[in-house]
Amino acid sequence: VQLVNSGGGLVQPGESLTLSCAASESIFSFRSMGWYRQAPGKRREVIGTITKSGTTNYLDSLKDRFTISRDVAKNTVYLQIHSLKPEDTANYTCNGRKPDEPDYWGQGTQVTVSS
Repeated sequence: VQLVNSGGGLVQPGESLTLSCAASESIFSFRSMGWYRQAPGKRREVIGTITKSGTTNYLDSLKDRFTISRDVAKNTVYLQIHSLKPEDTANYTCNGRKPDEPDYWGQGTQVTVSS
């Protein structure tokens, strides 16, 4: 199983960005998929998750600007980030969970927010 992240880059404050997590198999094979980020010198934090049924959950402090969605036909989960702030600068990665298996992780994509 492979998860491939893309969509990061250098953006200006206030802009929006959509990150992708493309799976090598049907995303229905995962019990849930999630997005995480890790800023330099900080611990990795969960942004939110989407379950097999499509239910999304978010970290309270981020739910107003972050949206997780999916395209089942493309085996891809997305993370939309609105009104980007410098403090959103981090490496963003996705995660896939299956019962009784180790978590699967994408390689990460860097987002840098700077004017």
